[in-house]
Amino acid sequence: MGICWSNKIKAETTPSNTGVSSKYVSRDANSLSGGSRASSSSVPPTPRTEGEILQSSDVKNFTFNELKLATRNFRPDSVLGEGGFGSVFKAWIDEQTLAAAKPGSGMIVAVKKLNHEGLQGHREWLAEINYLGQFHHPHLVKLIGFCLEDEHRLLVYEFMSRGSMENHLFRRGTYFQPLSWSLRMKVALGAAKGLAFLHAAEPQVIYRDFKTSNILLDVSYNAKLSDFGLARDGPTGEKSHVTTRVMGTYGYAAPEYLGTGHLTAKSDVYSFGVVLLEILSGQRAIDKNRPMGQHNLVEWAKPYLTNKRRVFRIIDNRLEGQYSHEQAQKAAGLALQCIALEPRVRPNMDEIVEALKELQDTRGMRGKDRRSSGDPVPVAPPKSPCKSSAAAENGANYPRPSASPLYM
Repeated sequence: MGICWSNKIKAETTPSNTGVSSKYVSRDANSLSGGSRASSSSVPPTPRTEGEILQSSDVKNFTFNELKLATRNFRPDSVLGEGGFGSVFKAWIDEQTLAAAKPGSGMIVAVKKLNHEGLQGHREWLAEINYLGQFHHPHLVKLIGFCLEDEHRLLVYEFMSRGSMENHLFRRGTYFQPLSWSLRMKVALGAAKGLAFLHAAEPQVIYRDFKTSNILLDVSYNAKLSDFGLARDGPTGEKSHVTTRVMGTYGYAAPEYLGTGHLTAKSDVYSFGVVLLEILSGQRAIDKNRPMGQHNLVEWAKPYLTNKRRVFRIIDNRLEGQYSHEQAQKAAGLALQCIALEPRVRPNMDEIVEALKELQDTRGMRGKDRRSSGDPVPVAPPKSPCKSSAAAENGANYPRPSASPLYM
């Protein structure tokens, strides 16, 4: 759900790229260590047809009129964000029946409505249902339902009140106070668990568009992965990779994938390393407003990551006093491993989860961090890019849906 229109990479998503073979359920957020393997009770053949995907998904099929009522006829003041897919609206539904409810009552949800002239289309809409309609995990955003009626394509998600990690890292001002070290490490661990779960599925799922705008936060800053429009099944049998046309977001995509179109789980690991660098530095993966030589975060940071004395040059100065030297060096070392040019030397996501668990220990901090990883901090409501009162009511700016323009 990103906002980098000009930095996107486009490719074709075919139905065969979106086949999930069975339902995977994980109830325990901490079960990924040594036990992150997803279980499957049955394995239907892939690829699946559109009808099979829609019929087997464990979500509600809404009518368009139900969602019109839930969003108050898609009123402009209900808009939470806009992007290549279309618009995301705030809506209310009954928690038990999932029927439309009056504003202020029932359960708040986010409704993503496909723009008929948008940059994302039916195949990516279907991919979201295919994966999120069958995956259940504490670190994946919950898909509640969908609507397919005439030309209308909509998706209904749980509402993530803290918005995207992107907003918390990069927006400045009183509306988004900088996240503490402990909260940043908590978010990194949660996102890593989500990726580890996908990589352990059978068949394996490669997320392909891991970035801060696709990491959503709930009221307690628990991280959940969203926007599965670009996800696809990984290699099976003796295959080492799948070959696709390149898609994703420039700055996050692994160099070997950009060069060859060969996609593996280690492509996601590279993207995770870029995001970890963003979390540590408070700087975007690509930012042409920075001085020459610093536009690309990975290229600028690498020389510092390899030097234990200089590694602190990349740490966000707003975090001063919140971490120990050992914690900073371990986090930087992990990021460096993830962005290694050679895919085979990158760690897998289970190993990353274990490394990040060690960084959750706050006893080594040099100064007291009043924002513990378990205690969310109240912040003033942010201004929505759409000036939406609905977004302001909930204390965080909801991310825009991602677009997929051509990468030039």
